[in-house]
Amino acid sequence: MSATERLDARALVCIAIALVTWSSAYAAIAYALASFTPGEVAFSRLAIASLCFAALLAAKRVPLPARRDWPQLFVLGLIGLTTYHVCLNWAETRIASGTASIIICLVPAATAAASALWLRERLSLRTWVGLAIALAGTVLVVLASGQRVEADPRALLVLVCVLASAIFFVGQKPLFARSSTLAVTAFAFFAGTLGCVPFAGGLAQALAVAPWSHIAALLWLGVAPSFVGYLAWNVAVHRASASRVSSFIYLSPPMAIVIGWLWLGEVPGAMVLVGGVIVIGGVVLANARRRPVAPAALTADSA
Repeated sequence: MSATERLDARALVCIAIALVTWSSAYAAIAYALASFTPGEVAFSRLAIASLCFAALLAAKRVPLPARRDWPQLFVLGLIGLTTYHVCLNWAETRIASGTASIIICLVPAATAAASALWLRERLSLRTWVGLAIALAGTVLVVLASGQRVEADPRALLVLVCVLASAIFFVGQKPLFARSSTLAVTAFAFFAGTLGCVPFAGGLAQALAVAPWSHIAALLWLGVAPSFVGYLAWNVAVHRASASRVSSFIYLSPPMAIVIGWLWLGEVPGAMVLVGGVIVIGGVVLANARRRPVAPAALTADSA
């Protein structure tokens, strides 16, 4: 494993920042959807994030990625940002949040599979077992927390989000070797914003009548989960494999439970805590690495 492929302290901090900001997005989306359409919410958050990225690029004088990478990044932006956010927002108006949260938790497994096929990452049996255990724990957390889960054909929209996320996370990885993480992430957001333009026709009228609190939700979505969250996540993906980093998505539901416990006094039940422990154990197992065999042991074995 190269120096840039380690799940080090910096990568873990970036993952934590991304997960905390992303965990706040679901409530903010639901809040904003009271005044804006799913497409308007998607365009607004991506446009706000794009403005932040543009300002940061100018301040740091970071060049855009090489022109040869623009077509790939444009497609990735349309898939991983435009498609993901429009589908997720639409799904939140149609299906139970518990259903969506369980399906979204397929992202780590989908990313691991995409990494194996696209980047030829060799994933051990331990990694796959850890991902499966973490998924089981996540399902237990969601069910034990009392969230409604239902069978609905419209849940396929969330499955589209899962596939879009996997393609987006894995597809960017090779580009980080040729351009800065900031430049790659910014360009993808520029493309994703352009893809959402057709959905923003009524945004001006909606902004004129929306309460300030709903507009503030759009601003939060653009700055925290989008600008800060995605940039932090891509820094982590740059430093470690996409499959390893994505496994931490399983921690999002337990984190939301802990935040509700500390902030709102919502004491979780015993089964929620058990599920959280299972999730953490699965993530640890998925990211465990075999200890290297000592040279002395190798010599003894070959003698």
